[in-house]
Amino acid sequence: MKRTIINLLCGGLVCAAFVPATGLAAGREHNQQLRIRQGVKTGELTRQETARLEAEEARIRLNERLAKSDGKLTPAERARLEKELHKASHDIYEQKHDDQTRK
Repeated sequence: MKRTIINLLCGGLVCAAFVPATGLAAGREHNQQLRIRQGVKTGELTRQETARLEAEEARIRLNERLAKSDGKLTPAERARLEKELHKASHDIYEQKHDDQTRK
């Protein structure tokens, strides 16, 4: 019985590793989260900057959910989300490279 449970869990983990992300730009969002975390770790981002960037990322995720809520993502919705992701990426770069650092 234990062996069956362990096999099922391992199989589930293997399957989960190969399932592609379901978000519009899940890879891009993930990379942006990593960039924010790296900025916090190195002190390039202040607490306020981090909170602002995290809120921006959360808004994008909410907008994506709302756009998909009717079961269809129109080209206009996709373009708007891509534009938001691009702006967020630019904002992360700007905040990491300004002269403010966490003390």
